[in-house]
Amino acid sequence: MTAESTNAPVRHTGTAIAGVGNRVWIWLVGAIVLIATAPIFAILTIAFQASDNIWPHLVSTILPRAAIDTALLLSGVGILTLATGTATAWLVTMYRFPASKFLSWALLLPLAMPTYIIAYSYVEILDFSGPVQTLLRDLMGWRSSRDYWFPEIRSLPGAVFVIASVLYPYVYLTARSAFLAQSVCVLDVSRTLGAGPWDSFRQVAIPLARPALVAGVTIALMETLNDIGAVEYFGVRTLTVTIYTTWLGRGSLSGAAQLAVILLIVVMLLLWLERWSRRKQRFHHTSSKYHGLPTKRIAGWRRVLATLFCLSPVLVGFVIPASLLGIYVYARIGEPPGVSFLSLAGNSLFLSVVAAITAIFAGLVLVYARRFIRWRPLHALTRLASIGYAVPGTVLAIGVLIPLAALDNYIDGWMKNLFGVSTGLLMSGTLFALVLTFTIRFLAISQGAIGAGLGKVSPNLSLAARTLGRSAGGTLRDVDLPLIRPAIITAALLVFVDAMKELPATLLLRPFNFDTLATHVYTYASIERFEDAALPALAIVAVGLVPVAILSATIGLSFRTDRDATIAVQVDR
Repeated sequence: MTAESTNAPVRHTGTAIAGVGNRVWIWLVGAIVLIATAPIFAILTIAFQASDNIWPHLVSTILPRAAIDTALLLSGVGILTLATGTATAWLVTMYRFPASKFLSWALLLPLAMPTYIIAYSYVEILDFSGPVQTLLRDLMGWRSSRDYWFPEIRSLPGAVFVIASVLYPYVYLTARSAFLAQSVCVLDVSRTLGAGPWDSFRQVAIPLARPALVAGVTIALMETLNDIGAVEYFGVRTLTVTIYTTWLGRGSLSGAAQLAVILLIVVMLLLWLERWSRRKQRFHHTSSKYHGLPTKRIAGWRRVLATLFCLSPVLVGFVIPASLLGIYVYARIGEPPGVSFLSLAGNSLFLSVVAAITAIFAGLVLVYARRFIRWRPLHALTRLASIGYAVPGTVLAIGVLIPLAALDNYIDGWMKNLFGVSTGLLMSGTLFALVLTFTIRFLAISQGAIGAGLGKVSPNLSLAARTLGRSAGGTLRDVDLPLIRPAIITAALLVFVDAMKELPATLLLRPFNFDTLATHVYTYASIERFEDAALPALAIVAVGLVPVAILSATIGLSFRTDRDATIAVQVDR
C-alpha cells in the first residue's frame, strides 16, 4: 500500500479562509480577476453610455454585411475543419498505410503557420501574377484574365479555404485524443451486430467523440473571430475587421465598442453551444474493461489514397507556404538581415518574454489559491479570469484602452492641479498596455498548463510542508515549484509563442514607431511587398513550431503504452 492511500482524501487538504496568509492570496486573486475582467465591463459601459449613440447607423449600414460575412466565414471554416480534422484523425488512428506514423504528428504542422502569413502566401502563389496562373498562361497561350477563368483567392471562399487549412489541427487534436481513448470493445460490439467500418465510424466512434469534436471546432471558430490580417487582406468584412476600421478609420471608439458588444455576444453564443452540446450528448462505455485500438493495414490502391488524403492538409497548410517563404529568403541570402529585422526581433522577443513572465506569475497565483483555499467563490473567480482567451484581440484591445486612458487622464489632471505638470500618456500609449493585453489574453494558457502540472503532484506533499510550519508561499517555493518546473516551462513557451504571433491587439495598441515581426509582415503585405517581409514571417513560423513539438511529444507520451500494445491486422480490400 502506498503512502497516498493511507492519507486523507485530496478534498480535505485545502485550508479554510483564516489567517493573514490566506487573505493575502485571496486579495491577489481578486486583483488578477479584476484586471482580467475590467476590459469586458469597460466595453459594456462605453457601448451603452456613449453620448454619440450610433446604434441606428451601425444597424442600418455596417452591421448587416459584417454579420453575414462573419456567419458565412464561421460556417465554412467550421464545416471544413470538422471534415478535415475528423477524417485525418480517424485514418491515422485506426489504419496503417505508408507514412501514417509520420503524418500522425505532421498533421499538426499548420498550427505553426499564422493565418495572416498563409493568406499572404497563397495570394502570392494564386494571384494573377503568381506562379500558378503565370504557368497556365504560358502553357495554354492565354494572354489576359479574359481568356480563362480562375478562382479568385481574395474572396470569402478563399478566406474559408486558407483559414481552415491552418485551423483544422484543433479538431484533429481533439478528435485523435478521443479516438485513442475509445476501447476496441465498443467497436467490436458494433461489428458483431453487422455494422461495417463506415457504420462503426458514423454510428459509434463519432457519437463517442462528439464532445471533443465540438470543442475542437469551437476553438477553431474562436481563432477565426480573432483573425484580422487574413480576412482584411481577402476583403471579407467580418465583425472583427469592422471594429478595427470603425476605431482607426472612422475615429469612433464608442462605435467600435458597440460593435465589440455584438462580437462578444457571438463569442458567448459559441461557448454556450459548446457546453450545451456536451451536456445534451453524453455517451459512455458500458464495459469497465479497456482494450487498445488495433490498427488495420490498408492494402491496394486505398493505401495510396489514404496517404495522399492525409498528406494534402500538411502540404496546403504548411509545406507550400513555408517553401514560398524559404524561396524568398534564399533569394536574398547574400543580403544581411539589417538593423530593421534585428530591431523587430528584439521588440517581439521583449514583449513575448515579459508577457510570458507576467502570465506565469498570475497563473501560479490563481492555480495555487484554487488548490489550497476551500471557498467556492474563489474557485469561480479563478476560472472567470480565463475569459480573456475567448475574447478576440481587437475587442480586448478596446477594453484595455478605455480604463487605461481614463486612468491616464485622471493622473494627468491631478498632476496639473498640484504641480502644473502634464504627464501625458503613461500607460495607454506605451508598451504597458500591450503587455497587459497579452497577459489577459493568454492567462488561460498559463493557468491550464500549470494547473495540469500541479494536478499531478500529490497534495499530501504540500500538506506535510504546511504541517511543519511552512507558509503557503514557502510551500509553493520549496516544494511545488521544483516539481512543476516542466509545466511552468511549457506554459511559458506557449504564451511566448502566442504573443509572438498576435497581430490584432498589437496593431491597435502598439506605440508610435514601434513594430514587431507580426506588424511588419502585415504592413509590407498590405502594400504588396510580401517578399520583403519573408524573413520576419519565416521567423514567426519557426517560433510557432515550438508548441507543435510540445503537442506531438504530449500525445506520444500519453498514448505510447496503448499504441505499443496494439496489434496490426492485415485487411484485404
